[in-house]
Amino acid sequence: MMLNEAKKIINKYYPEGSVLRDIYLRHCESVARLAGEINSARHLGLDPQTVETAAMLHDIGICMTDAAGIHCHGKEPYIRHGIVGAELLRRAGLPEIYARVAERHTGAGITTKDVTDMNLPLPVRDYTPETQLERLICYADKFYSKTRLDSSKPLEAVRASMMRHSPETLARFDLLHKEFSEDGA
Repeated sequence: MMLNEAKKIINKYYPEGSVLRDIYLRHCESVARLAGEINSARHLGLDPQTVETAAMLHDIGICMTDAAGIHCHGKEPYIRHGIVGAELLRRAGLPEIYARVAERHTGAGITTKDVTDMNLPLPVRDYTPETQLERLICYADKFYSKTRLDSSKPLEAVRASMMRHSPETLARFDLLHKEFSEDGA
């Protein structure tokens, strides 16, 4: 898929001149830049355009959620932005790889056990990233928030955020860090 097709979808849900569009684009561009740098530095061999497109679309569903702090005024709980985004991408006829990135990037992935134990408003199934592309975008996303745009979170802040969810979430993130960091530690 060409990045131009992704831009059409972004334009459909994030209108020119809106605050939400600015937040969305700045966040996704930061994630795309980091994911691209990792892909190159770690010699992952992923197609750079596919990495960029996946990063630019991973959060497409946030506009359908209720998250006033980032100018989202939809009806869905924010935790559902991944599955809502995946559905938007599927309905638009995009390749399944992009829908799966959207669906599986939240946290360090969400397990079936997480859904049931935390009573999350998600269909009970596994949402952990499986492919290298899914894992890469999930990992890169953790270093950028939508409230402190353009600044990268330090590793320890990311780890602390993952630990707030659960020790298992932190363990999943640490595996991603081992796979994608320069030192592999």
